[in-house]
Amino acid sequence: MLGRTMRKSLRAVAAAGCATLLLAACGSTKDTAAGAGGGDASGGKVGVIVPLLTSPFWQSYNDYVPKMAKTQGVDALKTVNSNSDSAQQITDINNQLNQGVRGLVVAPLDSAAISAGLDQAERKGVPVVAVDVAPEKGKVAMVVRANNVAYGQKACEYLGSQVKSGKVVQIMGDLASVNGRERSEAFRSCVKKKFPALKVLEIPAKWESDTAASKLDTLLNANPDIKGIYLQAGGVYLAPTLQTLKSKGMLKKAGEKGHVSIVSNDGIPQEFAAIRKGQIDATVSQPADSYAEYGMKYIKAAMAGKTFKPGPTDHNSTIVRLPSGILEDQLPAPLVTKKNVDDPELWGNTVE
Repeated sequence: MLGRTMRKSLRAVAAAGCATLLLAACGSTKDTAAGAGGGDASGGKVGVIVPLLTSPFWQSYNDYVPKMAKTQGVDALKTVNSNSDSAQQITDINNQLNQGVRGLVVAPLDSAAISAGLDQAERKGVPVVAVDVAPEKGKVAMVVRANNVAYGQKACEYLGSQVKSGKVVQIMGDLASVNGRERSEAFRSCVKKKFPALKVLEIPAKWESDTAASKLDTLLNANPDIKGIYLQAGGVYLAPTLQTLKSKGMLKKAGEKGHVSIVSNDGIPQEFAAIRKGQIDATVSQPADSYAEYGMKYIKAAMAGKTFKPGPTDHNSTIVRLPSGILEDQLPAPLVTKKNVDDPELWGNTVE
């Protein structure tokens, strides 16, 4: 994610160099539709469904939603929390549709199961924007998401630069989610290709902190020589990981003998604090603010009947067409280390 100042500059450059409106792909086809921010939305309430609120990342996203909705002129209902239950999420979608919402912004829990809710929305003619997770099938106007393959690759490359050989662990997300699958396979493949001296041990933890803590404790009992850990979600895995290492006398600062190198994903303030303390080495900043901002812009455009095309955007990202045919706006997600952790433009440094 780039800083807000740089994003404004990029917007100005894009506006001068591209005849299409905000979020449309620049220059590739003449019939490319204008994107969010172009034209007036058809109006009406927008339902916003979050997957869980036990993670600082989703708490931050939840806080950004009303701010970004106001900025974009979107009439958003109070968010609904699906409490990590994919069946409940479908019920939440149906409840919102029954309340007469004209648009939905949903962060899917299960990439396959969400299709039932998407089908219901399509039958009612209600456009949907998916945030953070791409559905396997179903109709959405846009997926607003960072490149999760890059998350796994960046984590692998940084961890590989710190740990030359030995055992490393990846604490995985829910493999029912495309996010968990992509991060896991990207990390696994990168290690195999670039760092063959590393042995990857895996913990499937379903985005659950208790599961992560319990399984990590068991794994460390059998493998006290672990040298590195990749956390696929710092929001739920950071605290239990640090506590487990501390309980075993393995929580050493970076640079100290016996330090276990840790790379995380999310970019929450707690991860930044841990980097400053030397408890972890890096994180990949997932843009909670941009998820809310562009989720609102795309749903406003979709409600006004706008459509989109693959190509570069005016906010330093690229819209790609997934194998399913769904369009995804892949937002930037930078690696954060002790060298740039104090960058005031990182969203994790702007949370009040």
